[in-house]
Amino acid sequence: MGILDKHKAIETHATLLLVLSLLVVAIGGIVQIVPLFYLENTIEKVEGVRPYTPLELAGREIYIREGCYGCHSQMIRPMRDEVERYGHYSLAAESMYDRPFQWGSKRTGPDLARVGGRYSDEWHQDHFYDAKSVVPESVMPPYGFLADNIIDGRYIQEAVETNRMAGVPYTDAMVENALADFTSQADPNADTSGLTERYTWKEDGGTVVQAFPKSINIRNFDGQPELTEMDALIAYIQVLGTMVDFSTFTPVANR
Repeated sequence: MGILDKHKAIETHATLLLVLSLLVVAIGGIVQIVPLFYLENTIEKVEGVRPYTPLELAGREIYIREGCYGCHSQMIRPMRDEVERYGHYSLAAESMYDRPFQWGSKRTGPDLARVGGRYSDEWHQDHFYDAKSVVPESVMPPYGFLADNIIDGRYIQEAVETNRMAGVPYTDAMVENALADFTSQADPNADTSGLTERYTWKEDGGTVVQAFPKSINIRNFDGQPELTEMDALIAYIQVLGTMVDFSTFTPVANR
């Protein structure tokens, strides 16, 4: 009896086909689900990676709302061509506070995993108003309307609290001061000492570890007096890939 004959025997026996199908699905489910119970052990914690500030979190929600993930990925694979073009390959720890992650699956535009700090805020403003003005071959539609959408952060505290419920380690102080941190990050004249202190990463043992300096950007991102969606989106874009200091980073396997 050949392989096709054996396969035919399975296909023509309803009960056997059902049992074998359930067995395959069960094995596939176990392979996908079991590692999740050991997620904390499989993600290498990296110094500098912290939860998003309220303004960055709001920008991330706008990024998702506008479907930016449909054309941009946030995952650099460990291949020479990608590393030379975009920078150090992506670490799992860099997405550990993303709910959901924004790795993406298509690149109509470039990968954004290391875009933070690569261009000025003014460049991003021009890019959102008219992408072709800075990248002639771009097919990205205009997003200038974001500069007209004023945001007051009325729901930002709830957003931070919801992310904490999903596992992001926001502290009580971060939740309580979410609105103040939200507005102060885009105001260079505001007192941001609380914002900086709250988003300085602290290890479980209580030892304070300074976040990578570039990870907290405090300034007016779109140049307008009002706090807008463009402020939030640029704040989010400018933090991508800046939390880890790769000049000192050494993978656990190489230590």
